[in-house]
Amino acid sequence: MTAYFVTSTGTDLGKTFVTAGLVRHLRAEGRPVAALKPLVSGYDSSVVETSDPAVLLRAMERPVSADEIAAIAPFRFRAPLSPDLAAAREGRSVDIEALIAFSRAAVASHAGTLFIESVGGIMVPLDAERTVLDWMAALGLPLILVVGGYLGTISHTLTALDVLAKRGLRIAAIVVSEKDNDTVPLDDTVASIVRFSAGVAVIGLPRLPAGIVDHPAFARIAALL
Repeated sequence: MTAYFVTSTGTDLGKTFVTAGLVRHLRAEGRPVAALKPLVSGYDSSVVETSDPAVLLRAMERPVSADEIAAIAPFRFRAPLSPDLAAAREGRSVDIEALIAFSRAAVASHAGTLFIESVGGIMVPLDAERTVLDWMAALGLPLILVVGGYLGTISHTLTALDVLAKRGLRIAAIVVSEKDNDTVPLDDTVASIVRFSAGVAVIGLPRLPAGIVDHPAFARIAALL
């Protein structure tokens, strides 16, 4: 088993798109691969087909059903907020020990490559004391860090790199995921981050036209894993 934790500097920057793209690419190469999104906020069961777990299931060519969703995303909350706040809205809390145990069991039991996709950014609170960073540190897996291409992303990315280094976490790749409204050329953002990435590969993933889910960037990322 080879496992990676897919994280980000913020929300809605492309973690699920990157994870699903890597799953499809490895499957096309005939390599066994699976993906999980154990913790989800903003999950609306009435529109499950557009949810992040559904995107991952379709990439794995598994049915989008209640049982399959529960298998890869057992901790789900409706409000599109940080997990601690989303759970509180439902009179619940995030069972972090169970979250970590689920993740560890998945790593131990899967054959091939496993991607564990996170929720939000690296410092999103899970409860009153712990953040996603603590979840990552407990697992100790190499990271795929997905960052944006917006103005300001360089500072956010370098801050994340500093925090992750201080916790002794290894980054396998940094992926700059471009959006339609980015005002800085993707190549410029990639080049700027490379200067400070301490040898970690930085790969630009351009914004793809609607309906297009493949790009050579996925092959470049996969080659690093």
